[in-house]
Amino acid sequence: MQAFRIHKGLVAPMDRENVDTDAIIPKQYLKSIKRTGFGPNLFDEWRYLDAGEPGQDPASRKPNPDFVLNQPRFKGASILIARQNFGCGSSREHAPWALEQYGFRAIIAPSFADIFFNNCFKNGVLPIVLSESQVDKLFNEVAAFPGYELTIDLERQVVVKGDGEELPFDVQPFRKYCLLNGFDDIGLTLRHADKIKAYEAERLAQKPWLNNRIV
Repeated sequence: MQAFRIHKGLVAPMDRENVDTDAIIPKQYLKSIKRTGFGPNLFDEWRYLDAGEPGQDPASRKPNPDFVLNQPRFKGASILIARQNFGCGSSREHAPWALEQYGFRAIIAPSFADIFFNNCFKNGVLPIVLSESQVDKLFNEVAAFPGYELTIDLERQVVVKGDGEELPFDVQPFRKYCLLNGFDDIGLTLRHADKIKAYEAERLAQKPWLNNRIV
């Protein structure tokens, strides 16, 4: 998992409440057994005018020119601002996969669905909760200033605006530790790789029959 320390990026607005995980990555794409390739289908039903299927070449699709991420001014955005209850619906981990693989490193909203919120941290996406008034102001500033960027400093736990104003945010210490170091659940386990190998070696020495294989 990619570590998150300080990130500066272009901001894109998702001005909808209750954006659910089926809107973030529709159900037909959950058939894949891989953890990659979901970025082109992020917000698929809003992003394209035609219906999409797994394995379809995105270049063959008809993009919706009115959808925010298809607008040239938001090309390359890596910070998403959203409204209340972002990520509601089913618990699919594919939703943060799709956001991360599209290029989003952080999402700022007044509230998130709990499971989606947890899944973001496990997959290298930082969900930031700010007040409704703060988020409203960010929406207004994004609309007023093309190329609007924010800097997110996870170590200091602040969102820094272009004028220098800092917006503090809370993050649970363990989640912060994992993001700062790029540790997903597997990465956390592999910190103890030497101990795991030593345990396995000792176990086989004591119970060598465990290594027998049926041919």
